[in-house]
Amino acid sequence: MNDNDPNKSAIALGYAADRHNAPTLVAKGRGLIAEQIIALANEHEVHIHQSPELVDVLIRLELGEEIPEALYVAIAEVIAFAYGLKATD
Repeated sequence: MNDNDPNKSAIALGYAADRHNAPTLVAKGRGLIAEQIIALANEHEVHIHQSPELVDVLIRLELGEEIPEALYVAIAEVIAFAYGLKATD
């Protein structure tokens, strides 16, 4: 994992139904920061979904910003997939 790829990008989304209308961007970065985000997700057994196209859009958001409504379906598909994986554990 420590390939030190400066072009690698990663984002992390968080969602609290009692505080947000939609998932929010809680972390973003490129290169070493992206590697650290991925390492923390692995360490805490958080689902990692690889979609370079989606990351390219979401990395433009500001930290704490909710995902745009236009991306609700794409994010819902990722969340549903993650829940499906969790159910099979």
